[in-house]
Amino acid sequence: MFEGHDPYLVAFSVVIAILGGYTGFGLAARIRGAPDASHRVLLSGAAAFLAVGIWTMHFVGMQAAPIPADTVYLILPTIVSFLICALVVGVSLFFLSIGEPSQRRVISSAVLLGAGIASMHYVGIHGLAGHFAIEHDTPMVLLSILIAIVAAYGGLRAFLARQDGIRLIASSIAFGIAVSGMHYTAMYGMHFVPLSATTHHHAEGLAASQQILSVVVAVLCFVIAAGFLLSLVPDPRRRAASGPAITVDLVTQAAAAPVSAPEPGPAAASFQRTISAPLGGLGQPPRPAPAPRLPVEGADGTHFIDSADVRSVRADAHYTRVHDGTRERLCPWSISEAEAQLDPGLFVRVHRSHIVAIPHVSFVRKEGDGAVIELDGPSPHRVPVSRAKIAEVKARLGLAARRNHHA
Repeated sequence: MFEGHDPYLVAFSVVIAILGGYTGFGLAARIRGAPDASHRVLLSGAAAFLAVGIWTMHFVGMQAAPIPADTVYLILPTIVSFLICALVVGVSLFFLSIGEPSQRRVISSAVLLGAGIASMHYVGIHGLAGHFAIEHDTPMVLLSILIAIVAAYGGLRAFLARQDGIRLIASSIAFGIAVSGMHYTAMYGMHFVPLSATTHHHAEGLAASQQILSVVVAVLCFVIAAGFLLSLVPDPRRRAASGPAITVDLVTQAAAAPVSAPEPGPAAASFQRTISAPLGGLGQPPRPAPAPRLPVEGADGTHFIDSADVRSVRADAHYTRVHDGTRERLCPWSISEAEAQLDPGLFVRVHRSHIVAIPHVSFVRKEGDGAVIELDGPSPHRVPVSRAKIAEVKARLGLAARRNHHA
């Protein structure tokens, strides 16, 4: 069955799968750093582009195959094949986005994704109708499913790697191999068996000709190409975080003296705890002692890290991500709970989604209406500061006092 394929359409189908994978994984990569309200939109967009890439690659591959001239495509199985694909891809991405991507979770997602790709293919093949019957070689069916699962695992593993640009390219290529490898392996084991002249055959249900399907596939190819080009546009937030510093009053003050605020003493901590309560805290219940350690989730269970090692805490849906200067790990606390548990003399909430450790601040600069703080450690990282928090951050870093002294 593989003989007679149009090599140009075969190559084009692989490219379509890779572009769809790049666009979908690119959207999925933004889920963890996006506000809570954007998670569902990004997850839906990622699943949609990956599903469209899989489905379009399949039917471009069918256009490349030497199928009988009287073949038509039943509309219901064709639509069902796309819905299966979209559902499975969405569930796989959801599994990876809700918690720590453990080995078991990645394997489960890869098995689900590979099985979904195979299901989409064979449901779509079931939608072919004509004066023929279709037979499949069982070993090739099993091999095609195995290829889809293994390549899907490689794509997900590459996607979860640290390097943004490299991981997207590697994961999209692995995704393209998973989809196209599964498709053409299955096609190699598929055979059209002509029906006898006396056998009456008719398509059951609504059907579309190959010409109509070609138009639909062409439109979807355009959508994938447009999405890929849009994904290449730099994210303004990331661009601002890595762009050159703007010379303003805050930067001048930070450059005049390195930002290394001394650890506040007991009196300062006590002052900060009481000013937030009416009448200096009179009649208010005492604040509980700060948590000395934070729980973080690992592949083998829950670990604990000292609060003194924490550089920043970032909101992630109903949970948080704790950065210890080396890497981020999932914490079961919400951002509000983390703010309540951490020592206010050492930590400050600089954004609705970010808390930083003042003693670990090594750099600060103005960015647009807000600012950016860099935290020290083996892997320094930057955290945005909202405009409403700039004055408080400057005071905690000693910049406001220094400016008043010079005045």
